[in-house]
Amino acid sequence: MPTLRYRPGDVIEPLALFPLPEVVLFPGALLPLHVFEPRYRAMTEHVLRGSRQLSVVLTTGHALGDGPPSLARVAGLGEVIEHTRLPDGRFDLVLLGRARVELEELPFVAPYRRARARVLDDDRGLASEAEIDALLFSAAHFVAAVRRHGPGFDVELPARAEPAALCDACAHHLIIDGDDRQRLLETLDVGARLRLCAELLAVQAAGLAERGPPS
Repeated sequence: MPTLRYRPGDVIEPLALFPLPEVVLFPGALLPLHVFEPRYRAMTEHVLRGSRQLSVVLTTGHALGDGPPSLARVAGLGEVIEHTRLPDGRFDLVLLGRARVELEELPFVAPYRRARARVLDDDRGLASEAEIDALLFSAAHFVAAVRRHGPGFDVELPARAEPAALCDACAHHLIIDGDDRQRLLETLDVGARLRLCAELLAVQAAGLAERGPPS
């Protein structure tokens, strides 16, 4: 199957939505998913028969009453690059993050939610060498702090990556809080994204330091 190309401004309609708490999909990231709910099994069947595209979108709370959870307006667009259909109808998937998209949810058609998605320009502006160095320093400092608590922790960031891709890799592998990851996903200016990611990693490292050495 040929690799799909995404350009800023491209529109995808309809796009299947997979709402999840605390989960944010970044461009370039690999995300394993286990699909077990009947409605998302049906969604997966439809996606695999078609474009293999879906959007993992962060839930941001519950609507009033018994309505479905509200969703973030910006999400990651993913392509299914691996799938395993289990004997009982469940699926194991691996998504490759391909783009940031802005979502306009469409009228509900059972059994799952869909949206009109517009591909965003996620590489706006320039990042300075100082901003890149600050992010790499914060990432290394946080990884070292984690290793003091769990020596087996390891992460491999892409070598010689463009600043936007480097920041997205740091966000995917190292940022803990889902809301913080969402803030990074929504920050389209690359320099601002690098600064924010470096700040968040510094806060995380400081939080580990406050816990003291492992007992």
